[in-house]
Amino acid sequence: MVDLDNIKTTFAFFDDWEDKYRFLIDLGKAVPALPSEFRIAENLVRGCQSQVWLLGEYDAEQHRLKLQIDSDAHIVRGLIAIVLATFDGQSPNEIVDYDIENLFEELDLLNHLSVTRGNGLRALVKRINDTACSYLTN
Repeated sequence: MVDLDNIKTTFAFFDDWEDKYRFLIDLGKAVPALPSEFRIAENLVRGCQSQVWLLGEYDAEQHRLKLQIDSDAHIVRGLIAIVLATFDGQSPNEIVDYDIENLFEELDLLNHLSVTRGNGLRALVKRINDTACSYLTN
């Protein structure tokens, strides 16, 4: 999986959004597929244009949230790669405190996605935040 700094650097390198879309699709190819037994209604993220499944497992010993996310759409899998690079393996506190909207602005993502795709991305982030909130420590 590509780390977030690498994603930011690569996005900044490309001037053309077509190149950025291709990069997103390539990122999505590296996202591990969610096993079919987890592609169930309970794991579906509501509000996404495409089908998106999210599985969050909390490691109490490490105080980290392990995320598995998958989609049936190539571009969404690329967006998932960005979300995973940002949140996977972080503590619930780090997840809740992270300003993901600032990242989306830095990458200029939402200006180049359809409104429904942008809303789906936000729905995914909200679901991750809700999961993280259930494990917050003071």
